[in-house]
Amino acid sequence: MPDSNPISTGECVLRATGLQKAFAAPSGRLQIIAGVDLEIRAGESVSIRGSSGSGKTTLLQILGGLDLADVGEVLVRAPDSGKWVSPQSAIGHGIGFVFQNYQLMPELTALENVALAARIAGASVQVATAAAKELLISVGLGDRLEHPPARLSGGECQRVAIARAMVNRPAVILADEPTGNLDEKTADEIMKLLLGVVAARGTALLLVTHSAEFASRTQRRLVLSGGRLGSA
Repeated sequence: MPDSNPISTGECVLRATGLQKAFAAPSGRLQIIAGVDLEIRAGESVSIRGSSGSGKTTLLQILGGLDLADVGEVLVRAPDSGKWVSPQSAIGHGIGFVFQNYQLMPELTALENVALAARIAGASVQVATAAAKELLISVGLGDRLEHPPARLSGGECQRVAIARAMVNRPAVILADEPTGNLDEKTADEIMKLLLGVVAARGTALLLVTHSAEFASRTQRRLVLSGGRLGSA
């Protein structure tokens, strides 16, 4: 994929203003997000922690365009033009996702999983395959290119997922408990890799995690409580 990027390190790449989200409950409307403002800048790593049920995943899905807020606005910088766009139009391009459960296509090889994301974004087969191969080598999977997920360990699957998230050179990576399914040693390796990859490419990272230790590795640490974000 092209190396050119009109967004410089330190520029705002994701902006959320006045976000609110509630769900129906037997006792009435349950307010999960109660007025969240957030800005994330290129090259910055940010973590969000909170108790179970605090709304961390809901907030991440709203920021990434997988869900809609009841009130408020989210805008993301498009990496190819630098223009502000909705997160829905930035999925897979301006925004990359890393999920706890990897979300790989089981019938595709590691190389095909990563290349598919580039193909969906409009890259040719040749460009997509070359970019996918380069990234998989960079995350230590050069000898696993033709392996489907069933022949990969959990840590290897998450490395494929990180490569897939990065292949379209997004402005921001949203990672939802990316180490939740991994043992302690592998989780530590994946966190080092994820932080290293985004730092090397000047990509912003928003990490949702239960781990205070992993959160401490990010440059900015936030806590979601009572539907609002505060400093850790």
